[in-house]
Amino acid sequence: MARDQQAVVLNALDVAKTKWYHFTAIVIAGMGFFTDAYDIFSISFITKILGRVYYTEQGAEKPGTLPPNVSAAVSSVALCSTLAGQLCFGWLGDKLGRKKVYGITLMLMVISSIASGLSFGSTPNGVMATLCFFRFWLGFGIGGDYPLSATIMSEYANKMTREAFIAAVFAMQGFGILTAGIVSIIVSNAFDHAYKAPPYSVDPKASLVPQADYVWHIILMFGALPAALTYYWRSKMPETARYTALAENNAKQAAVDMSKVLQVNLQSEEGNIKEEKVIEQQHPDKASFGLFTKEFAHRHGLHLLGTTTTWFLLDIAYYNQNLFQKDIFSAIGWIPAAETMNAIEELYTIARVQTLIALCSLVPGYWFTVAFIDHIGRFPIQLMGFFFMIVFMFALAIPYHHWTLKPNRIGFVVLYSLTFFFSNFGPNATTFVVPTEIFLARLRSTCHGISAAAGKAGAIVGGFGVLIRCTKHKPDKNGA
Repeated sequence: MARDQQAVVLNALDVAKTKWYHFTAIVIAGMGFFTDAYDIFSISFITKILGRVYYTEQGAEKPGTLPPNVSAAVSSVALCSTLAGQLCFGWLGDKLGRKKVYGITLMLMVISSIASGLSFGSTPNGVMATLCFFRFWLGFGIGGDYPLSATIMSEYANKMTREAFIAAVFAMQGFGILTAGIVSIIVSNAFDHAYKAPPYSVDPKASLVPQADYVWHIILMFGALPAALTYYWRSKMPETARYTALAENNAKQAAVDMSKVLQVNLQSEEGNIKEEKVIEQQHPDKASFGLFTKEFAHRHGLHLLGTTTTWFLLDIAYYNQNLFQKDIFSAIGWIPAAETMNAIEELYTIARVQTLIALCSLVPGYWFTVAFIDHIGRFPIQLMGFFFMIVFMFALAIPYHHWTLKPNRIGFVVLYSLTFFFSNFGPNATTFVVPTEIFLARLRSTCHGISAAAGKAGAIVGGFGVLIRCTKHKPDKNGA
């Protein structure tokens, strides 16, 4: 009887008509990703001003920059803790429920965002150490949001629109990156107009006004606002019906919860039960297998291998393209030399360039996936994305000197933008969607967390690979 009730609830969720509540769920789950992206990628806007404020030496020809080891730590520490958070909270999400654990991750993100903006210290390295400490815990909370947001949307969605809805949640990452740029532009522009300063080449000391130190604090603390709003909205939503029915074996409560939010009487759907039910109903004798069992390895071992390896390989390139794009654009001369600007103006210029890239390539790529994933399919989109990323990266790398010439810089930027477009209209979206669909409800959050953690491992490999490369070049004290 209990299994019949489970089947009724699951079937009703699968065939439910798309209603306003589905879009509410997209926004609430997506706001978690919006906040994740803001918090992770906002650091790429402020590393230059951190270098100016804390590492400029009197009499130097060029303004200060973060030493390579400090830059890598500040940029990558959140990625390291995100990996740990994905594994920890992914597992807890299956054990304690999506709603409860999601609330914990959001509160951790709120507190850590504020604390990151209040980082302090008596020495430059002390400030960076404090910032890294709080960003570690920020990343830990962000890590939990990955598997939980994906799983929540997967379990709320109906069968017809599930892929597009999950992709839409992930697409909020693009708006988070875009908002980080917009906030950086607004704050830096306001301070630059309020506190006029000459370029570094004209007056090194006057180019760095004391108020410049407030800019990066404000940008980081802003990330607490969307996380706090998401926490409030998520507290109004019930636990997902699929988790309640399958993991807690409480089909009656699942029916009550979903009857309220979907405005349907699930109890009246009993005559329309499909044959293809989840494994818990088809094989009750095998319903209890865990993650570290032969049964799981037989059924899902290759699935897990596929989701982890593709995410790992993608993030080696994707995160480094995002976090270090200002350095790439500076290297080809698209961003003016640091000494030709004051500290706040440099932040404004970087934010304007990266926001333009996000607006023209990152964000459209996400929504192309949302529009076409149900028509083209996950596998073709992933293959196409990887293929074009390879093509455009080789097109940038092989004739690199050609792109550094002033007449060819716009061509470089266009090709660079296309790598972002096809990463998002490609594997960056599909690696997020697939784990929500192919694993059992009891293990869905855990397996998504493992897959996402593999991606962050790739991001860490890439991030510290940049550190090793920079260290081999032995930069001088000003990072030149």
